[in-house]
Amino acid sequence: MSTPKPDVSAHLASPAYRLSAQDPDFLMGDSMRGVRFLMEYAKVEEALRNERINSTIVVFGSARVREGNRWYDEARAFGRLASEQGGALRPIDGARENVIATGGGPGIMEAANRGAHDVGAPSIGYNITLPHEQEPNPYSTPSLTFRFHYFNMRKMHLAMRSKALVVFPGGFGTLDELFEIITLVQTGKAGARTVVLFDEQFWKSLVNLDVLVETGMIAKKDLGLLTYANTADEAWTALVKAGLKVG
Repeated sequence: MSTPKPDVSAHLASPAYRLSAQDPDFLMGDSMRGVRFLMEYAKVEEALRNERINSTIVVFGSARVREGNRWYDEARAFGRLASEQGGALRPIDGARENVIATGGGPGIMEAANRGAHDVGAPSIGYNITLPHEQEPNPYSTPSLTFRFHYFNMRKMHLAMRSKALVVFPGGFGTLDELFEIITLVQTGKAGARTVVLFDEQFWKSLVNLDVLVETGMIAKKDLGLLTYANTADEAWTALVKAGLKVG
């Protein structure tokens, strides 16, 4: 009489028996942090290549600004203008240029995505997971609406395809992104790109960059990394005048 085989149900139920790619506990563990970095890079990169997004114009600004505010309205107008004239609306050889890209949230980000949406152009939303969950705004293109866990990988994607940066008034997050980009440009880690600060009075009252020149912290020529605009038309004109290649 044959002996019954021992029961293997405990083996099958054990986390050790899961395929590595299907084991969330393993994938979310400390040892896989580098793999998660790679996954956040690769997933977004693959999607952008599939959608033939060649270059972007990044718009930063406060998430707290609401419709009816002048900054919101101008960001929306800029998103519309840049999408119509920059190459996002009408692809060349299948590729789109100067696609509006934002942090994907409310406020100025919503306004810029909304401007692109107004004219039927695609736009990107690079959302981030926060302790108080931030939902994507409804105006970024669904297939181009991403969510990141790591701020550094989000910043990398914001910078990689950007040919220009338009920065509306904002708080700590806006300042962080602004100085990250101009540091990359100043140090040669990123190619030359135009950075436009929207609302000259706001920015010059907030940050006295002349003090950095006077104390030798930056060279006077570094001030040339920034330009100012007070309307959507001025911001677009500044980008074109600086050499932005228009699709």
